[in-house]
Amino acid sequence: MLDEADHGRAWPKAAPEVEALVREMIGRVADKWTLLILEVLEEHGTLRFTRIGEQVGGISQKMLTKTLRQMEADGLLSRTVHPVIPPRVEYSLTPLGLSLSEAFCSVWTWAETHHEAVARARQEFKEKTA
Repeated sequence: MLDEADHGRAWPKAAPEVEALVREMIGRVADKWTLLILEVLEEHGTLRFTRIGEQVGGISQKMLTKTLRQMEADGLLSRTVHPVIPPRVEYSLTPLGLSLSEAFCSVWTWAETHHEAVARARQEFKEKTA
């Protein structure tokens, strides 16, 4: 069964559980921290907690911990604890996390291609509504 989208495109009707997962994952990864952590781990590979925080920038330890735990729970990254004192903890993307990172890569590509057009549109809108 197909639904007609606003732009005349036909999208397959998803099973309710798939639709629920899509909505849930968009909500999770749409927050800037998850996307930035995905990008950092994609670019740098396996990293320790502190290094992720440095690379992301502007994230509190509490938010970094919360986001990493949620990403681990969703199967997007793996957490390895090395039994040394003090414990050394490393994070890396799982194949599932890498595939999600690849999917969002097209958003970055779109932004690179269209950032000037968006800036113009925003300026025109601002002038029109001023």
